[in-house]
Amino acid sequence: MITSRAFAGKKYAVLGLARSGIATVEALLASGAKVTAWDLNESARAKILPGTGRGTSEAGAGASPLGVPPAAPLHRPMDGPALRAGEDLSIADPLETDLTGFAAVVVSPGVPLNKHPIAAHAVRFGVPVIGDIELFAQARADLPPHKVVGITGTNGKSTTTALIKHILETAGVPTLMGGNIGLPIMGRDPLPAGGVYVLELSSYQIDLTVSLDCDVAVLTNITPDHLDRYDSFDGYAASKERLFTMQSRDNVAVIAVDDDPSRRIAQRRKKAALVPVHAADVQGQAAWPALQGPHNAQNAVIAIAVAFALEVSKDAIAKGLATYPGLPHRMQRTAEKGGVLFVNDSKATNATATAPALGAYPKIHWILGGLPKTDDLDDCAPYYDHVVAGYTIGDAGPMFARILREAGKTVTESGTLDQAVRDAAAAARPGEVVMLSPACASFDQFSDYEARGDTFRRAVEALVL
Repeated sequence: MITSRAFAGKKYAVLGLARSGIATVEALLASGAKVTAWDLNESARAKILPGTGRGTSEAGAGASPLGVPPAAPLHRPMDGPALRAGEDLSIADPLETDLTGFAAVVVSPGVPLNKHPIAAHAVRFGVPVIGDIELFAQARADLPPHKVVGITGTNGKSTTTALIKHILETAGVPTLMGGNIGLPIMGRDPLPAGGVYVLELSSYQIDLTVSLDCDVAVLTNITPDHLDRYDSFDGYAASKERLFTMQSRDNVAVIAVDDDPSRRIAQRRKKAALVPVHAADVQGQAAWPALQGPHNAQNAVIAIAVAFALEVSKDAIAKGLATYPGLPHRMQRTAEKGGVLFVNDSKATNATATAPALGAYPKIHWILGGLPKTDDLDDCAPYYDHVVAGYTIGDAGPMFARILREAGKTVTESGTLDQAVRDAAAAARPGEVVMLSPACASFDQFSDYEARGDTFRRAVEALVL
């Protein structure tokens, strides 16, 4: 895990005990901090056993790489809780805690600061509310010499993050990815000297970060999203821009200037450190099997610019682009049955993300719907001529069915994803594509987009054609 002398002897409250929260607690304890942990979910709190020891985890046992005295070891039960309360680890709601003397309240990015009372409570005591990315930023001084690439934007973050990591690995550079993708950053082992941390950063994570000075900061694009967390679209865009205001003057900013909000951010950036890119600049995309479609053109030109900024060779970049395997749930070729290709694009949680997926194939049976983020599909309209028929699911189903019918499309209101797969498969002909690209969040019917994509895959596997 990542530890730091910066945390030793300090007190922290950690709110939220999912994966990143538990990794944060373990890293702070291993660094010699005292932690008060809490989660509204009783089963999450149950990950911390009652006890009388100092409070630690098995991962925190033994000598710290920084020489911080190790906590008493905990024997982790099979499939059981990983932490034990004690002198250095307590279970208490920070909202009911006197936070005098605390260094910070560390919250999950899922905690809505615009609504949750923890923000006002922390202000009363002059205590900052931060996230695990800020802890990583504060720990950097104790890590071997390294660089950090931070990627934000509305769409394309995950693919761009994974692609940059893959190119670096192809070039033999020690690297890992974290943040909004992969494992929690504080639970990762430090990279050796010369390593590059590649972090996907949501606006929520940036809101909880104040000192992350990225060697290369990236903006993919900005379109309306998460407006329930911000006063306006301008507030959402300003959150993205903070990734660049945290940078040192001469560190590099790679910004895709294909949309107006991103162009305005680029115009405010010091020109000497700015690398503007356009999706239209891409060359050789046909040779990159997992990077087809107009959205991947933008992802690729960004990754190429970042790789050049990190002094990766042209040969390694070319090899990385050609061998990139793609991400699960993003334009993922799931199966081909009876001459029909089935594509899982569950990660497309808004219309802007779905649009380029529709642009990638000429004849699509489109499964869409879920928990809507907007009341339109305007970004998808330029590709309606690629849509053979629509199959709607979830809360947005009736609204999307109306929109597509008004555009002259045949629509089946399937309701559930399993039924939509059966309906689309029955109608599709050889050479056509059945694509799940929902243009919606998943939370009306699924725990997350991964669960939705896995359901699609299982439904496809169950087809008898």
